[in-house]
Amino acid sequence: MRPLTDNTHKSMLKVWGRPILEHILSDLPSEIDEVILVVGYFKENIINYLGNEFGNLKIKYVEQKQKLGTYKALELCNGMLKENEKFMMLYADDLHGAEGLKECVNCGQNAILVYEADEPEKFGVIEIGGDGMVIGIEEKPENPKTNLVSTGALVLDKKIFDFPAKRHKNGEYYLTDSVEQMIEAGYKFKAIKSSSWIPIGYPEDISKAETILLTSDENN
Repeated sequence: MRPLTDNTHKSMLKVWGRPILEHILSDLPSEIDEVILVVGYFKENIINYLGNEFGNLKIKYVEQKQKLGTYKALELCNGMLKENEKFMMLYADDLHGAEGLKECVNCGQNAILVYEADEPEKFGVIEIGGDGMVIGIEEKPENPKTNLVSTGALVLDKKIFDFPAKRHKNGEYYLTDSVEQMIEAGYKFKAIKSSSWIPIGYPEDISKAETILLTSDENN
């Protein structure tokens, strides 16, 4: 995202005048009343903007001093999560439709929000069985088995920490590895298909996101 992120965190880049992170928080279902943000790069941008509350959400922060992947980021939150309580994990640079997030939260079990992607090899590729449950997930495969990918929105519980991710060849630890281990051990994850997902990874994605959101507003 450089040069846009030379002086700010990616999640604070604006789409239609509002930071990406604000869009995400605004789309969370009412069942969620507390958010833990893993911060690091330009953390002050985020903390000064949000403070300890956003709307009806309580905001807490945990600092990640070294980028080691999505599993390690989530692991930092372990001590702040309650036993026997489900939580939703999201990336701070993807825009989701509020409907898909709400369906995930209300499905009553562990779940992954999935989307049909044009370039699935860039993401975590999902395989689904006939019962709608996830039977496989593979991070950035060279030869994707399907075009369904994880949007990075997952409903989990603390059992995820019983399956620590293995170190990827690039040195990071991916949450998808832990989810794959859980599935192999017999845990069920429901695949919830999303009607809207806008990943923002390149400067040109900002204008794409604004176009998509404008079109969506016009159709509603």
